[in-house]
Amino acid sequence: MLWTLCSVIAALTYADAATVLTQTPAVHTVSTGQQVVLYCNVQRDDVQYVFWYKQVSGGTPQYVLKFYHTHDLPSFGSGFSADQFSSKATSNIDYQFIIKQTEAADSAVYHCSTWDTSAEEWVFGQGTKLFVTDSSLPPPVLTVFPPSSSELQSNTASLVCVSRQSGPFSDVTWLVGGSPVSGGISSSSAVQRPEQTFHISSSLSIQTSDWDMNQVYTCKVSLGSQSAEKTISKSGCPAGE
Repeated sequence: MLWTLCSVIAALTYADAATVLTQTPAVHTVSTGQQVVLYCNVQRDDVQYVFWYKQVSGGTPQYVLKFYHTHDLPSFGSGFSADQFSSKATSNIDYQFIIKQTEAADSAVYHCSTWDTSAEEWVFGQGTKLFVTDSSLPPPVLTVFPPSSSELQSNTASLVCVSRQSGPFSDVTWLVGGSPVSGGISSSSAVQRPEQTFHISSSLSIQTSDWDMNQVYTCKVSLGSQSAEKTISKSGCPAGE
């Protein structure tokens, strides 16, 4: 009886649980002109369509196309066509999103999505960050600002890294003493400037005691194959900052 009850509960839990969409790879870097294939596994075949969306940093997701594995061709959103994009399925749960010939403007996060008929909700994959590189583009130019004197009166303060770059999409990481950190980071969306460059900013929350001990902090920004990094420490800052 107990086994039967547990089986029923497990079955109901599975039926009500939302479908998990798994996208691979998490990050992909290619050169302009190459074909790109992104992957989405929809876990189980109880969906009607798999949708793909493009989101440039700071922008609203754009509907690119939808496809179902029994169909021959995808349907496209406004501004997107079969000249640029395609989709196919290698099984009833494994879908592909194809960019036929990449351009720098294709750099974005791409999400797959579907309507889960069991849970009655939209579900999304975690996204794939696509970097399309152009060797002619310059690397980012970084400026790192130290904590303000007022911040240093408290236990915590912030470092700010501003990147001036040629594209709207980049990856920002912070290192402390040469080791990557994940907590205490907040990054803004890209803002396009009149001179056709993009600015992003990222802040790192630090302990003022670490700053006083002359800890070395590094901001690193990667824009496809181009990257730049800038370090800062208390001893490297002019007095009074």
